[in-house]
Parts: sequence; structure tokens; C-alpha cells
Amino acid sequence: MNTAVASTRPIAQLWIEFLALFVGVPVAMYIWFDYIQERRLLFGLIWMLAIIAFALLLRTPGWQPRDLLKGPVFAKWPMILLFTVLTGAVSTGFVFAIEPSMFLSFVQSNPVMWMIVMVFYPLLSAWPQEVIYRSLFFERYGVLFASPVVLIIANGALFGFGHLFYINWITITMTAFGGAFMGWVYWRYRSMLLAWVIHAIAGQIVFTAGLGRYFYSGAIN
Repeated sequence: MNTAVASTRPIAQLWIEFLALFVGVPVAMYIWFDYIQERRLLFGLIWMLAIIAFALLLRTPGWQPRDLLKGPVFAKWPMILLFTVLTGAVSTGFVFAIEPSMFLSFVQSNPVMWMIVMVFYPLLSAWPQEVIYRSLFFERYGVLFASPVVLIIANGALFGFGHLFYINWITITMTAFGGAFMGWVYWRYRSMLLAWVIHAIAGQIVFTAGLGRYFYSGAIN
């Protein structure tokens, strides 16, 4: 973990930044979600936050932009494969438990849009979220936590909390557990690229299996 931050940034300042970004922003998005949704601002807001995260990372001692692309990916294919199988099984189980008719419905009803989501979800959604919740979270604010276990649990919990505006226990629970795993991956391998690949696969599986309505902001009532 980047302990250099602790010596150059007052802990109180880091806590203010941390709470504003990872608690204040999700609460604000929940309160003003109707406004955000009516003006189709969600993706723009996510990318704005990612830009802010990138700017904060540039001010974090020891961090370099090239760190976004470092670390193992293909060498960890057994873990990626296992994660893919387990995520597929969990997602399929949820679909059949709550609404069996939705299984593979997106693929069958609108294959063109499904393909668009498969291509652009990793780039437009998963990537900026990983900059915020993995690179920034661990590199700048990791020093705020007493142990890796607490850090990873907090990362998962706040990743789930970041999806509060969905107002759905399935979405929040799945993102919390998934976020904790991606947090562990980042902590273990120091690779945002690897965490991003896993995040992208998870999203693609969720939409393919039929749970997309729980992760698509346009479906929020």
C-alpha cells in the first residue's frame, strides 16, 4: 500500500475526500436521481468522477498513469475462468429464482443491442468505475484502514453503496460481493487492468443471463 501518502497528506484531509467521494456522492445521486435520469447524466457523471479520481491520483505520491495498465492479466486465466463460471452460476440462479422467463431474454429479444452492451459496457462503465473504486480507493485512501481485510471489506461495501440509486437489494448485494472480490484482486496483484477485466466479465454475464433490468439505470422506477 502507498504509505507515502500518509506522510504528505493530513489524515483528516484524506478522510474528508474519502467520505465526500464514497459516501456523499452516492447519497447525492440517490437523492437527485430523477434529475440525473431525466437529463441522461449518469454516464457523464461517472466519467466526471473518474476524471476527478485521475486528478487525485496524479497528486498521490508514488502513483503513475502507467499504473492503470500494469499487472498480470492473461497469466491469471485460471482465476478469471473460475470467476466466470461462478458468476455465471450465481447470475443464472438468481434469474431462475426470481423470474425464469428472463433467462437469456436480452440475447433473444434484441441481439444487436446485446452485442453493443457487450462491447461498450467494459469501456464506458466498468473502466471509469475501476479508476474510482480500485485505483483511487486503494492508492490514495488505503492508508486510512488498519488492515487489508478491513480495506477489502470496506471497498466491497462502498462499491455496493455506490449503487444505492438502484434501490434494489439484488443490485446492491451483488455489487458489494463483486466489489470485494475485485478489491481483493487489486490488493493482491496491484493490477487495475486485471480488476477491470473481471468487472467487465461480470457485467457481461449479468446482462446476458437476464439480470440486466437490475443493473440498467433506465429500468429504475
